[in-house]
Amino acid sequence: MSEVSPSGSGPSVPPVPPVPESTKGDPQPNVYLVSYPKVVFLYPTVITSLLCSLFMWIKGGSTEPAVGMVPQGKAAVAADSQPRVLLASSSDMGRAQDGLPPEEADEAPAAPPQVHTYRHWCARIFLAVLGLNLVVMSFEFPRTTSLTWFFAISTGCIGLWFLFTIYDNLAPALLGGILSIQPEANASFYLIFTLIMLGLFVAVLVSRRVDYWEVRGNELLHHHGFLSNLERFSAPNLRIDKEITDVFEYLLLKSGRLIIHCNDERRAIVLENVLGIDKKERQITQMLGALQVRVRTDKE
Repeated sequence: MSEVSPSGSGPSVPPVPPVPESTKGDPQPNVYLVSYPKVVFLYPTVITSLLCSLFMWIKGGSTEPAVGMVPQGKAAVAADSQPRVLLASSSDMGRAQDGLPPEEADEAPAAPPQVHTYRHWCARIFLAVLGLNLVVMSFEFPRTTSLTWFFAISTGCIGLWFLFTIYDNLAPALLGGILSIQPEANASFYLIFTLIMLGLFVAVLVSRRVDYWEVRGNELLHHHGFLSNLERFSAPNLRIDKEITDVFEYLLLKSGRLIIHCNDERRAIVLENVLGIDKKERQITQMLGALQVRVRTDKE
């Protein structure tokens, strides 16, 4: 039998249990936005320099002459320090019989010295990576521009292939000209360059700790200065735009440009080189979406 209400008007409806606090959804964490300088994109060069320094240190690399090579000054001193013998040797007599003067006996060509080329290859690889890094930092490569450069480089490679096919001696001559350039550096040079760049990276990280943006549920904060100066902006009507200005910078550190529009500000806030921009944009969108849902529910 159904229960009868105290007034006797009919069966009572069981009360709806309250929604526990845990089911209302956890608040979105704050999102921190940091704009980095372009020097952070030099990390491939730093890694290459570190590997070259380790390789040269293991190999005992130096810029001293290779085995079998004697500097001209030392050779002249050694030749002058040796006593001169006036008596003709058997080899001089043999060369005299051949019609050659005895003075040319010591001018016979010596065996080619043993030259280590790994020093040159380390320097070539280091310079190539450094050059590519500088190109990425110096120019912007949007998507359309990158496609244009890709087709241009592909066309140039096809043209060179046809030239090498028609002229058989062109490829060896070109390769020989490139290999004739023999840059070299020792392990100390690569290690010092690596330490300098690591010092710059540490300085950049420290400077970014006193200049960053924080997105909260209802406001946007700008922390700047060593004394923690703070600027507040209203966040309920915040709008953001994401731009990938350089394809290679995006491939290196997933970076891009983030543009923040606040209703209280006439000018937009532009943050360059925001690392992990896809994740940051997704977190801000989720936070603003959850805020809009809560506002509508309160109004209802």
